[in-house]
Amino acid sequence: MLNFNFYNPTRIFFGTNRFDVIDRQIPAGARVLITLGGGSARRNGLIDKAKAVLGSRAVFEFEGIEPNPRFETLMRAAELVRSEKIDFILAIGGGSVIDGTKFIALAALYEGDALEFLRGNPKLKPSKAVPFGSVLTLPATGSEMNSGGVVSQGDGKFAFRSEYTFPVFSILDPTVTYTLPAIQVANGVVDAFVHTTEQYLTYPVDARIQDRMAEGILHTLIEIGKTTIEEPENYDARANLVWSATMALNGIIGAGVPQDWATHMIGHELTARFGIDHGQTLAIVLPSLMNVRRNQKKAKLLQYAERIWNISSGPEEERIDRAIEKTRAFFESLGIKTRLSEYGVTPGQIPAIVDQLKDHGMTALSETRDLSPEISREILEGAM
Repeated sequence: MLNFNFYNPTRIFFGTNRFDVIDRQIPAGARVLITLGGGSARRNGLIDKAKAVLGSRAVFEFEGIEPNPRFETLMRAAELVRSEKIDFILAIGGGSVIDGTKFIALAALYEGDALEFLRGNPKLKPSKAVPFGSVLTLPATGSEMNSGGVVSQGDGKFAFRSEYTFPVFSILDPTVTYTLPAIQVANGVVDAFVHTTEQYLTYPVDARIQDRMAEGILHTLIEIGKTTIEEPENYDARANLVWSATMALNGIIGAGVPQDWATHMIGHELTARFGIDHGQTLAIVLPSLMNVRRNQKKAKLLQYAERIWNISSGPEEERIDRAIEKTRAFFESLGIKTRLSEYGVTPGQIPAIVDQLKDHGMTALSETRDLSPEISREILEGAM
């Protein structure tokens, strides 16, 4: 097992009817900004419920954080935080709203160039952020219990992370997610699944606890994925999805193990260029990446084949082939297409995607930093 540091201060309130905790978690005299996306939180009554609990506190709203939140939008919110002297931010939404709120919390107090920080200048590190909490409405990203986020700017998507952007608390009420469209639930299942494989399908370091926990998340998603799409008000299935998505990216299964994230980096470029949903891009890229990188990931792919798909007999290459086929079939059983051609992308467009990866510095990806643009091209060609 590799050396690691682990820190996660987020307080989780899981289950039904938990809105009352907001009053106890936010200081009585705070000036509060509620951040939200396209308005579903308002239509579902969540904003009114939050305001009722906030009582006499001064409450402001910022609506319109996009899926794949835009830098320019978030900077307008950061200016509102400054001008209204906001003390606490409450994000009500899915991963994009929570990611965006993290950046707002940093940018509002950041004295340097927020764009340079976002673009990864290692010399620029924020030293504080406005405290915030979240009410999760879409299980997928795990942003409700981690310190990272992704923001879109120009033609790219940029990941950021800070020790100051852990939510103070997050409310996870599975019933809040009942009205989500089926495609958003399916995307969430895939996102949680691939978050897990990014930290699991690398190379062995004898991290047995992390491996077993990752395998437990994968098994759970396979067991409940289709059910929670077809039976949106099945509380047990939806509760397991919500907690799986949180556990997949709160730092526990990634502690002391190598991590890949090439599937995400390539997927981000597909979203930026073609507008394909994030979860869909992961379902497109992962099976091809597993195939192209089978030699580098051989030991863990064989473990994955045996422990997740019960494939333990036959030649090793055949076992890996069958595991990849099972993975693709699982994604497709959720209603997610797994081929670029099914989204209207042609082979002739692949060079432009590779150029984007180069432009954004994504030239040495994977857990071993040897996944070059040429290998990314091979992965994309295999995903056609």
